[in-house]
Amino acid sequence: MSTVQQFDFNVDLLKALLWEHDNAEGLKVIAQRKQEWYDLNQREFWESWQRDVFDIDTATAFGLVVWARILNVQLGVEVEDTRAIPAFGFGTNHLNFNNGNFGRFAGVQALTVEQQRLVIKLRYFQLVSNGTVPEINEFLSILFENEGKVFVVDSLDMTFATYFFTFVPNSQLRFILEKFDLLPRPAGVGVRWQIQIRPSWGFGVNHLNFNNGNFGA
Repeated sequence: MSTVQQFDFNVDLLKALLWEHDNAEGLKVIAQRKQEWYDLNQREFWESWQRDVFDIDTATAFGLVVWARILNVQLGVEVEDTRAIPAFGFGTNHLNFNNGNFGRFAGVQALTVEQQRLVIKLRYFQLVSNGTVPEINEFLSILFENEGKVFVVDSLDMTFATYFFTFVPNSQLRFILEKFDLLPRPAGVGVRWQIQIRPSWGFGVNHLNFNNGNFGA
């Protein structure tokens, strides 16, 4: 997905030496040692920064938090305090066993790094997209190129943009779809998604899609 421009982080400090310094051996040694330091530290720093922060495809958890602040998106989901309901655990006199599931405090459920990466990409495109079906579908083909085909269909009546997944989303992707409103669509239009893993009968390219399946619901 990344189209990050490639940069050359090398710095040639020896260019600062003029012809009049040709016989200044001490100065040339100092410049050479400083050049070696730059080669090791300055270049490594910027290469690491581009890999770990700037490039969303390779960003670490720290880099994704930086992007989340820039794009104003949460990388977690608030959860309710469930201790008020009967919960399994150590109650008074250790008699609370078998009364329910585990309880939890209110807080924020963190996402995995890959979930965070997906949220960042969806949020970024949501902000820059013009909301047209061709543009969204091009973005989806890149975003899910390693998982399967995902495409959006416009209802043409300003009600819903429907996303079709031709594969079953795993639990991490499904969690993002259910908890975050990040699927791009035109302003004022609702969004919904469904799984359609079987081919459907209809009008395909050059009307060649007949007999490929049943009508899709």
